[in-house]
Amino acid sequence: MPAILNADLHCHSVVSDGTLTPEELAARAKANGVELWALTDHDEIGGQRRAAAAARAQGLKYLTGTEISVTFADETVHIVGLGFDADDPRMAEGLSATRGGREARAREMSDQLAQVGIKGAYEGALKYVGNPELISRTHFARFLVETGVCKDTGEVFRRYLTDGKPGYVPHRWASLRDAVHWITRSGGVAVIAHPARYRFTPNEEYALFTEFKAHGGRGVEVVTGSHTSAEAVRYAETAREFGLAASRGSDFHCPDESHTDLGQLPYLPGELTPVWELLADRIQ
Repeated sequence: MPAILNADLHCHSVVSDGTLTPEELAARAKANGVELWALTDHDEIGGQRRAAAAARAQGLKYLTGTEISVTFADETVHIVGLGFDADDPRMAEGLSATRGGREARAREMSDQLAQVGIKGAYEGALKYVGNPELISRTHFARFLVETGVCKDTGEVFRRYLTDGKPGYVPHRWASLRDAVHWITRSGGVAVIAHPARYRFTPNEEYALFTEFKAHGGRGVEVVTGSHTSAEAVRYAETAREFGLAASRGSDFHCPDESHTDLGQLPYLPGELTPVWELLADRIQ
């Protein structure tokens, strides 16, 4: 496929913390001019068959996808997997283990919010969850907006659910090594998602990229919904430095919340290897 391509290889459906179905996302991607699409629900591949079928119905090229939560240097890092075999049991088992701690964490978050006068947050958040195994901060944020505690999700994350604020409970996710191995052993390519979002020192970031590559990681999101143009330039340089392919994805969750719609992104900078070149034989 050509290097200049409207590929959107990062978005979320109701199977994790998005608000649209895989079918609605496929239609929206097609309407927005997307030429190659991947659904990358958090720690979940249950929507993959629906997404692939919906893409076919829309005449869209498709890659399987997921976004795996990883703990690295006490920070949560997201690793996108693309082009893997969605029926590989090693991927399914690994993701199931990663999801396992979410309910206990969610109940603890609710208890903390109750201590500052916000009652019923767990039950309220559940109303927004398509899959109870995947209850997350996003669902709590929607509840806090719905009940008028905060005017929007931006205010939620300034006042609650982040480190040092009520409702914040850390979670130990998968290891970087495990996440990369689940993806690569299932025939896919591992990609570091939205690297500018992590609060790493330069040494920690260098360690992340070095370890990621040592475990078999092969890509990094250069153009994504949360990156500024300067950050895209910076991570294009990082991709060249580490010999990584470049990926592109909106990280779209919801028409009312997401900064960037499906397909509405700058193209990848030149002189980079697009990640889809590594996955040409996996495109459906």
